[in-house]
This record gives sequence, structure tokens and C-alpha cells, in this order.
Amino acid sequence: MPLRLHLPHRTTAGSAPSEERPGLGARVYTVQRAGAVIVALFLLVFAGLGFASGQHFLSTRGQPVLGMSSNGLLSTISVVVALVLLAAAARSARTASTVMIVLGPLFLLSAFVNSIVLETRLNVLAFQLSNVVFSVVVGLLMLLLGAYGRVGGHLPPDSPYAHPATAEADYVDERPSTPEEFAAEVAMREAEIAVVQHTATPDQILRVQAMAQMHTQADRRRVWMELDAADEERARRAATSPGQGAPVPHPRPGGHLPWHRVGPRRS
Repeated sequence: MPLRLHLPHRTTAGSAPSEERPGLGARVYTVQRAGAVIVALFLLVFAGLGFASGQHFLSTRGQPVLGMSSNGLLSTISVVVALVLLAAAARSARTASTVMIVLGPLFLLSAFVNSIVLETRLNVLAFQLSNVVFSVVVGLLMLLLGAYGRVGGHLPPDSPYAHPATAEADYVDERPSTPEEFAAEVAMREAEIAVVQHTATPDQILRVQAMAQMHTQADRRRVWMELDAADEERARRAATSPGQGAPVPHPRPGGHLPWHRVGPRRS
């Protein structure tokens, strides 16, 4: 992949350095990590008050906690979710974002399912209407926080999640584009087939071995074309070297040779 050289930004007198003015990238990570921690702390408070109320573990008629209803099972689940969010935030903002994007739909699904089983024996989490509203709000909040600066059709260049666009910009088309390159591709393919079928010439074997050292098709084609150019240069030199049919200058009328003499001068 092409290498990029990152140079420091020039600053003028009286202007703050770029590190003191964080862009979207730093803000995205801060929002995602802080959001996960805030939701986790609220769930821990809710679970702690639920345990302190002396509620039964599987009671369908829970105790009131912060305007909602809770039992032992719901408090335990709240603790588990809070610990997962805290661990994700401690690991990295990206992990916190991913965890919230996963937990958000689960909270929405819980709100939908528990709204159906309200006032029934299947209401094992002791939900009331306020719990359903709370699950919807928290689910949407986690989706929003997890997707903040990460999901969108046109992410800003300084977003930490905008790197896939850079990878696409670095794509290099390796397909042949000139008649010489197309001819080289055909010859390369024929040589590789001949090597596999054990009918290749020594020259084809050496060329295939040289191409095997390359990692891209463009580099393999370049090696092949360089070998072609080297063969043509050797043939040209052999055709013009002395003793191989090189033209010998003839004397001019009057018996004089042209400026360039042929052979050593005799005394």
C-alpha cells in the first residue's frame, strides 16, 4: 500500500496547536466511551436499589425502584449489562461502540416482548409500563451513542471510522492497458501453463521463477517485460558487435578511410 508521510501542521503566533483543538475523531471516542460509562452507572444504581428493597428473585410483582418495577432477576441482569459496558469502555472506545450497537436492539426487543407479557405469569422480569418506556429510551440511546460518528453515508475525513474510504482510494488497477502489456500477459500465461505441463523451455522456467518473487500482477508483468527488453538488447548488441556481421567501412575514392579507423594503426 502507498506510504503516507504525516507532517506537523504549521501554526501561527497566537493560534492554539492542533492537539488543543480536537476534531471529530477525538470527540467521537469521548462520546462513545462516556456514554457507555454513564449508562452502566445508572444500571448499577438501579440494580443496587433493587437489591436493597428486599425483592424476590422471580417475583412478577416487583418492588418500585426509581419509578419502575424490579425483582432479583432484573437487578442481576442490570448488573451484568453494566459490567459489560464498563469493561468495553475500559478496553477501547471502538469496543464500547460495538457493544452498545449490539445491546441497543436487545433493549428494544426486551421492551417489545415484555410489553406483551405485562400482567401475566410470564412477566418474569416484573416489568411495568414504565420499564417498557425505560428499555425503549435506553435502547435508542445506546444505538445513538454507539453509532455516533461511525454510521453514516458521508463521514468526515477526521472520523476514526472513515479509514475504509482511504483504503478504496489506495486501490491500484493492475489490469494491462497497452498492447505490449496484453502481449506480455499472454506470454506469461503460456509460460506458466508450460511449466505446469513440464513442457517449458529453460527460458520460460527462469522467467516464471523470477515472476514468483513478486507479489502483484503488475510487478510480475513488469519483470516479464524487463526480461523481454533485456533479450532484445542482447540480440541487438550481438548483431552489431565486431565479427558478428558488423558493417566494415570501405575506403573512399582515393584510398583513404573515413574518420573512424578499423583495427590498429600499422607502423
